[in-house]
Amino acid sequence: MRAAPHLLVIGGGVAGASVAWFAGQAGARVTVVDAGQHAASHVPSALVNPVRGQSGQVARGALEGMRLTWALVDTLEKAGIGVPHGQTGVLRPVPDDRTRQKFGRNLPPDLPHTWLGPDQSPAPLTPGWPHALWLPEGGWLDGAAFTAALLALAGADVVRARAQTWDARSVTLENGEVLCGDAVVWCGGSVGAAWAGEPGTHRAGTLLTLDRAVAGVPVSFGAYLAPARTGGVLGATFEAPTATWREPALPAASLRWLLGRADALTDLSGAQVTGRWSGTRLSGLVTGRGADGVWRLGGLGSKGFLLGPLLARHVAGDVLAGLRV
Repeated sequence: MRAAPHLLVIGGGVAGASVAWFAGQAGARVTVVDAGQHAASHVPSALVNPVRGQSGQVARGALEGMRLTWALVDTLEKAGIGVPHGQTGVLRPVPDDRTRQKFGRNLPPDLPHTWLGPDQSPAPLTPGWPHALWLPEGGWLDGAAFTAALLALAGADVVRARAQTWDARSVTLENGEVLCGDAVVWCGGSVGAAWAGEPGTHRAGTLLTLDRAVAGVPVSFGAYLAPARTGGVLGATFEAPTATWREPALPAASLRWLLGRADALTDLSGAQVTGRWSGTRLSGLVTGRGADGVWRLGGLGSKGFLLGPLLARHVAGDVLAGLRV
């Protein structure tokens, strides 16, 4: 009997965990090498939001990806692994008619949505928002719980170490140990890309954790407010992009900007800041097999929990199909 193919996955964020999940479901043996440092996928409340940015861009595959993410959450929960989440919808207020028209031009006809007036909003908004886009299939989830659950149910062997070098069939760890397999899939995030010298754009962002959810559903324009496992969060990716990873910081000017954007969305009165979470996202999508024979899935940016599982399913399928030829 032919042995199950063995995949070595570098990186245990949403990309790597999703590749491990789909490869494991297809019968492969999977080893994940994860240093566990500065994992942006461990965000305490990630938006599952198909309409992005301040112009309402909708990425290719966004609707399919959103539904796949929710299907995975449901599968994990049926297996007894709870993932804190809320498939509650996402509210995108827009500041004027021109922005609404811009959003409208970008919305695909098959994306469920409704335009609401100020008196129809499911969450309290600061006066002055003339329109709000309601996305009923969106929501939020706990990133750390989601990725950990995928790895656990995938049955992956997780090696807590830094990958130093790799090729098409092996990974050398920082201590010199060499892991061998049938294929290598690189899913490094911002820090991993910096270590590897991979190109990309790095964007730092910060969440302030709050003692309560200011709104019962995620509200997003510029910054976002959302429920979390406990309390709520206020966050944004706002620092200037850099060519490599830097330790995330929260300058006073950035804190003032973040709190100002939150006040522009809704009334924060009575909410207390309980902590801070910072991370750096890697943008510049890379997917597929490189000339060196290594497969890659990285650079998901802020769309990790929207498109990560969907793209991982394709990558895992392509890797295993190639091994079985």
